[in-house]
Amino acid sequence: MLNHSQMQQLQAIAIAAGNAIMSVYRTQDFNVELKADQTPVTQADLLSHQVINRNLQRYFPQWPVLSEESVVAWEQRKEWQQFWLVDPLDGTKEFIKRNGEFTVNIALIDKGEAVAGVVYVPVTGECYCGCKGLGSWKIIKDQVSSLTASAPSRRNTPVIVSSRSHVTPGLQDFLATLQNFELLEVGSSLKLCLLAAGQADLYPRLGDTSWWDIAAGQAVLEHAGGKLLRYDGGEPLRYNQTAQLTNPWFIACSADWLLDSEVMSGETE
Repeated sequence: MLNHSQMQQLQAIAIAAGNAIMSVYRTQDFNVELKADQTPVTQADLLSHQVINRNLQRYFPQWPVLSEESVVAWEQRKEWQQFWLVDPLDGTKEFIKRNGEFTVNIALIDKGEAVAGVVYVPVTGECYCGCKGLGSWKIIKDQVSSLTASAPSRRNTPVIVSSRSHVTPGLQDFLATLQNFELLEVGSSLKLCLLAAGQADLYPRLGDTSWWDIAAGQAVLEHAGGKLLRYDGGEPLRYNQTAQLTNPWFIACSADWLLDSEVMSGETE
């Protein structure tokens, strides 16, 4: 869907948005407001949204944009086949806590599938990219390395990532079915990037997420060889299939788990 040059342009847009975020992050104080759904929003969210929206319209005017900060009504978007799905600042709670675990998420959706995605980490400068037909890779300080969703050597104890700021109702029940594991709490879409980099094995998200939280990280993970599957049947997560902007429960996994886990093969209860 996108070529290398277009992916580089998308990366540049994400970095520009990250720079806008950091201009607020570096200040001593910033205002935090609550949106109608009681989730927090800051000036950084809005600045990032403006940068992304302006540049996507400039460089990719053929595709409309659906962003957390500019939701489009179902009657308008239900006919969309290709569109951008954007979270200008994923992990606003982590941004407010100043722990660095927040990202810029930009994904291209084609007929429900996340075919390309960029996840940029403003604090570290890490940029995770994935694209159908091109694979997945990580860029930091102009150094590019390919991503493979598999541990360098098979771990005896799986690393499971979970949200740092959102308690999901089904996680404890799921963990009770496992014997030995290491639990790592991480903010934002970084969880999916750790899977894509082979640094973690499993991300059970047994609670609500919004489309823009997941799509870019899903593209990075899937094109690195991992999977992101619905918990209610094992089908890949897809977008713009209904009016709802929330995802069903899902489990994301590395390639290692695809080999031998019944849960990852879709045989869930």
